[in-house]
Amino acid sequence: MGRRKQTQGLCAFCGKTLTRSGMARHLASCPQRASASASQRPGPDQTLYQLQVQDAIDGTFWLQLEMNGAATLAKLDHYLRAIWLECCGHLSQFSEGGWRGDEIAMGRKIEKVFEPGLELTHIYDFGTSSETLIKLVATRVGKPLTKHPISLLARNDPPAEVCQECGQAAAWLCVECVYENQATGMLCDAHADGHPHANYGEPLLLVNSPRVGLCGYEGPAKPPY
Repeated sequence: MGRRKQTQGLCAFCGKTLTRSGMARHLASCPQRASASASQRPGPDQTLYQLQVQDAIDGTFWLQLEMNGAATLAKLDHYLRAIWLECCGHLSQFSEGGWRGDEIAMGRKIEKVFEPGLELTHIYDFGTSSETLIKLVATRVGKPLTKHPISLLARNDPPAEVCQECGQAAAWLCVECVYENQATGMLCDAHADGHPHANYGEPLLLVNSPRVGLCGYEGPAKPPY
């Protein structure tokens, strides 16, 4: 498929709709975020890391996360699996320098890994792989937004797809159409019903995840908390 138009998403604090790059800039000055961050949760101040996460293909799918610096990469791996990736319990890893770069242990703390300019690669499933890029956007010292190690600041809205048969809004993906017919595989409800291609299984419901269509992934692509 051709390169998509850059997706937009909602700021979790003020509801403003922006692109991935615009959201990174907006979160630095969002008054509602500043107000939420100033809330006096119990406990000492912590160093918190704002991370931009995106699929490595074209950045259609993206997340803006805030993560406790004392939390480990294993927590981030768990979060990415829950919101985007988990289908069959595949292996995963973080590395610096891409697919063949140096692997970074899951037990490493965020504060010991991320520094300005560093981009990590996360790979889930070494057969039908999903590759994610993660970079540090900013840090702040203050109270975390929740009791959990990761807060979701923003994520992309589901990409607008159209049915390959009629041009109407698509809600399903035929994997066989993609791999055998070099088509988009996108189908509306009407054309997904009784679609003749079944060698790769029935059409899959489109979900807001870069893993849709891979290894039978069906979501739910929802935040774990």
